Amino acid sequence: MSSDWAIQRLENVVSFKTGKLDSNAAEKGGIYPFFTCSPTTSEINTFAFDTEAVILAGNNANGVFATKYYSGKFNAYQRTYVIEPLDPELVSCKYMYYVISDLVGHLKELSVGTATKFLTKTILNGLQISLPPKSKQDEIAELLSTLDDRVELLRETNTTLEAIAQTLFKSWFVDFDPVHAKAKGLELEGIDAATAELFPDSFEESELGLVPRGWAEVRLGQICSFQKGCSYKGDGLSDDQGAYMFNLGCFNSPRVFAFEKVKRYTGDFRDKHCVSGGDLIIANTDMTQHRAILGRPLLVPDGMAPSFVSHHVFKVVISKACGAEIKHFLFFCFLQPSFRERAVGYATGTTVLALPKDALEQHIITLPGHELLRAFADCCEPIFSSIQANEVQAKTLTKLRDTLLPRLISGQLHLPEAEAQIEAVYA
Repeated sequence: MSSDWAIQRLENVVSFKTGKLDSNAAEKGGIYPFFTCSPTTSEINTFAFDTEAVILAGNNANGVFATKYYSGKFNAYQRTYVIEPLDPELVSCKYMYYVISDLVGHLKELSVGTATKFLTKTILNGLQISLPPKSKQDEIAELLSTLDDRVELLRETNTTLEAIAQTLFKSWFVDFDPVHAKAKGLELEGIDAATAELFPDSFEESELGLVPRGWAEVRLGQICSFQKGCSYKGDGLSDDQGAYMFNLGCFNSPRVFAFEKVKRYTGDFRDKHCVSGGDLIIANTDMTQHRAILGRPLLVPDGMAPSFVSHHVFKVVISKACGAEIKHFLFFCFLQPSFRERAVGYATGTTVLALPKDALEQHIITLPGHELLRAFADCCEPIFSSIQANEVQAKTLTKLRDTLLPRLISGQLHLPEAEAQIEAVYA
């Protein structure tokens, strides 16, 4: 640490305020962010703060306190801390965000409570930090922000790419736009002649209503099966050894690939529980308040072998007669409201919902012809490849950020050295 870096108690450089609202004050579609103790930011139509601040969760069942940075109008839950520099000319708010983010692990040790862990103002006031001159704070914050911004851009790009694939699926297989166009004798926009020939030009009645002529009504059990994963023992979990285990935590973020919270496991599992890159998996249990995870699909990323699924996850085993090209079609079928409603409706249990596989196997879908499924897969494959590549890069940059952060804010690493490490990633 440089000689011009001061050691300060946190209470001497920032102020602590809290929100005034209950967590159920959130309003879906609200125009302002509503910060609670959840990692996910809610929405609300009123604001109580209009400032640049660090937002810190004041409680958490697992002692993992969500930390965020925001500048503008927002509102906050009554147990959420809104932290502002006492003198913005001396202390950078964005720099304090990174300092407090680095303290999250230590805060877990200092928190009080049993079932729920709490952070008191006394705990926060007494924390000691290294504070360089304001110019140095700004430089460090800008470098770290550049990494965060790049990760955010990659995630936004992936959201756009997934939306493109979803829009195509909805147009072809839900709204049947090409079939309607051909029935009216209209030109099919955005579809080449060879693909256009794969769509019929009329509809027929079915159990599901009007569907394109010649498309089959099938139950999922006719084209795939759902293999429940391995029951594991907690003492086999490891941070860096063993096989990759895809568990319920992988489904907490709405992504295409299961990169989030993949565990490592040194215990035994059977061949039938193994998965490979590109395999389709589904969450078969849910403990969230809104049942948002139950039945959600993900794809297994490449480069994570050996790997398997836990008993909270179904591996989707596609019939050999259908071919691998049906995977992309099924992925989006599992995202449709009708499938999601069936998953929640047939689930059993109270606190923990469990999804019986026979309920899924009885779900009826409209299945187009093999060649059209191949055409859809051809459209999706480059999109999904780009999504996976972006996720890998985002993961690399996040790991680099987490490595640089504590060394930069402690003065152990100088900015030119950090910049060189970042440039090496892009080389």
